[in-house]
Amino acid sequence: MFQKPVTEIVLGVDARAPAEGAVRFAFDTARLRGVRLRAVHAWRFPSCAAELPFGIPEEDRGAWEDHEVQLLTDVLRPWREKYPEVRVVEDVRLFTPAQALVQLSANAALVVVGRSSGAEPGTVSRALLRAARCPVTVVPL
Repeated sequence: MFQKPVTEIVLGVDARAPAEGAVRFAFDTARLRGVRLRAVHAWRFPSCAAELPFGIPEEDRGAWEDHEVQLLTDVLRPWREKYPEVRVVEDVRLFTPAQALVQLSANAALVVVGRSSGAEPGTVSRALLRAARCPVTVVPL
């Protein structure tokens, strides 16, 4: 049976409300396997963008994206310090979380996401479990 080479672990991160258990699991797994960790934060334009009459000016889009990148960097900072041996790629995408993670699953060894303890899997987890092209780990908060 052909197995995909283990090159990276993909972690889905909501930079506004990170699932600490999922982040810990992803960093631990990347460290143990000696592979890169790709931390993915998906975002959408703010609701006020829909009210702009002529589309979104590039400078606004850039400012919003820079803000999202900074949020992810801030979330990952203590984890990078705790796991200095883990190579981390920060990846901020203007997609839904499910779209971004399913797309990245094609070249990942594993996708890791969090969910509320005791809750049913959410929309992102369900989409991943249906469409991911690699194993998926859903870690309770």
